Amino acid sequence: MKRAFLYTGGELFAEGVTERPGADDLILAADAGYRAALRFGQRPAVVLGDFDSLGGVPELPTGTELIRVPAEKNLTDTQLGVDLALERGAQALTVVGGLGGRLDHTLSNLAVLEELWEKKIPAVITNGKNRARFLRNGSLLLLRDPHFRYFSLIAADPVLRGVTLEGCKYPLSGAKISRRLQFAVSNEITGNCALISVRRGGLWIIESAD
Repeated sequence: MKRAFLYTGGELFAEGVTERPGADDLILAADAGYRAALRFGQRPAVVLGDFDSLGGVPELPTGTELIRVPAEKNLTDTQLGVDLALERGAQALTVVGGLGGRLDHTLSNLAVLEELWEKKIPAVITNGKNRARFLRNGSLLLLRDPHFRYFSLIAADPVLRGVTLEGCKYPLSGAKISRRLQFAVSNEITGNCALISVRRGGLWIIESAD
């Protein structure tokens, strides 16, 4: 499976980011994400964006591809980076950054997870303090990570049905959760993992460090 790592803007807590690209993974950076990539010692193959957040076009090493886009555009730099990763054959995607800072960008990036799920692309967004995934009409095994103490289920659809949680402090069995009443928040894994399943509907699974 070809994986891609996309470094982007937003708040970043480097000590909590354990995801690292392998030698064969595609590495991209969107705008200020180039600075984040360098912070992790990564050299992106492609750097793209309008470079407003970075304060101008960066000086790149020889061999690094630069894609400059207009500031006035339909998609954010992160969305463009995700599209480029898929165009280059990515079958799984990790976005580093993309959370915190501007709320509109955070919500936009969470929506990207939903779109990737529909395209059957496994994806995660992490900034070291929070980590997010998307799930619809299925199940997922969430491994316990000592850094992320809590996890929450946030409904993306008006109503979720058949929500079941096992292996956690506050279990559920066939529960109904509505978007206007988000009560599956601040749960904790009690063993090595938690089983999360939803019979009908889409939700975000968000792990939090505090």
